[in-house]
Amino acid sequence: QVQFVESGGGLVQPGGSLRLSCVVSGNIFSIYVMGWGRQAPGKQRELVARITNGGITSYSDSVKGRFVISRDNAKNTVYLQMNSLKLEDTAVYSCMVVHNGGSSWGQGTQVTVSS
Repeated sequence: QVQFVESGGGLVQPGGSLRLSCVVSGNIFSIYVMGWGRQAPGKQRELVARITNGGITSYSDSVKGRFVISRDNAKNTVYLQMNSLKLEDTAVYSCMVVHNGGSSWGQGTQVTVSS
């Protein structure tokens, strides 16, 4: 079983920044990919950023140039630096890992962008 501790969500004004963190623990031998997805009300979950254990990153078009994903392999932690936030970035952001046992998602942390 995989446990997630996600933090860093909150309320921010348009143009502001937030940094999300996710610590992963549990019965995992190897973590291959870590990422962040988001789900807004009435919409499907979208994977917005991912990073391999070698540090290769990829982003959805909706966040490219504004969000930066990073990870600390020694701490099984993944971060998402979100800059220039827009109203449409409002969603529940969840951590994701691809590991030796498959893939797992965290419960999520709410990010609200509002003036």
